[in-house]
Amino acid sequence: MVFDVWNNLKRGDIHPVYCLYGKETYLLQETAAKLRQAVVDEETKDFNYSVFDMEEVPLEQAVTDAETFPFMGERRLVVIKNPYFLTAEKKKEKIEHELSVLEAYLEKPAPYTILVLLAPYEKLDERKKITKLLKKKAAVVEAKELNPKETTDFTITLVKTEGKAITSEAAEQLVMLCGGSLSSLFQEVRKLSTYIGEREEIELADVNQLVARSLEQNIFELINQIVNRRRSEAMQMFYDLLKQNEEPIKILALISTQFRLILQTKYFAQQGYGQKQIASNLKVHPFRVKLAMDQARLFSEEELKQIVKELSTIDYEMKTGKKDKQLLLELFLLRLLGA
Repeated sequence: MVFDVWNNLKRGDIHPVYCLYGKETYLLQETAAKLRQAVVDEETKDFNYSVFDMEEVPLEQAVTDAETFPFMGERRLVVIKNPYFLTAEKKKEKIEHELSVLEAYLEKPAPYTILVLLAPYEKLDERKKITKLLKKKAAVVEAKELNPKETTDFTITLVKTEGKAITSEAAEQLVMLCGGSLSSLFQEVRKLSTYIGEREEIELADVNQLVARSLEQNIFELINQIVNRRRSEAMQMFYDLLKQNEEPIKILALISTQFRLILQTKYFAQQGYGQKQIASNLKVHPFRVKLAMDQARLFSEEELKQIVKELSTIDYEMKTGKKDKQLLLELFLLRLLGA
């Protein structure tokens, strides 16, 4: 796990070769940054820190650099970006890579260099000789997208690194407001930890007071109020959005997007797909799928199809100027709320 690497780096336990792969960009970048902090002195980074993009330069150039003695420092850090030769991806290669050079290096890595292969891919091709060798000789670490529970656990861990604690309710709300984005969570946790000062625990009230909601998050909360038939709360949220000068057509577009996601999630769930499979098929974050699944339980498939159809009609009427935009949206919400 990525977090194991972070803990090992704190203890000074550093492997000579790392292969970091996965689709969670934040975890990849943060792990690479922590390796840089652990390996290279800030004063000598210009001499002992190199990055090579495999879509632009040959692999041999990176390996040669890894074999070069550090200058004015004890260790070098060499990062190989986009090593697409580790995947099954078929693409027209602009650069010819001599993989045998890397294979030889893995058998006997330079004792003064930390070599990192940074692979932003969901999978590595385990049939390839180079991948098999990496799994034997290197620390191969997956930075996968976290599911909702893992994201909440990640948030709690982040708060602990700031010397604070957070209630489970506050952690879940923070994850929701950040849309499951790990980079956003990192920023908000630092802000909240500073905000509470001498207090030891971040509470739900702190999150609600300090973390700004995006329009998308406000729309999600609006739909949450709707599906739970909270008429006054839903309409108040809608009027607040209008007071903030949000365009009715933009609000409609986001409501339509969310209801389509709820419908698609319900369909796939009925086919026996799990959260991770649904997220992969729809190309959305697993956290959004979890929220959509919770909302989908409150509607039948036919109800959702009718809502999506009605939203499409309203969109047409708004864009053709047949009726007042605000009134169209207001009437739709009231119908949905059973008013």
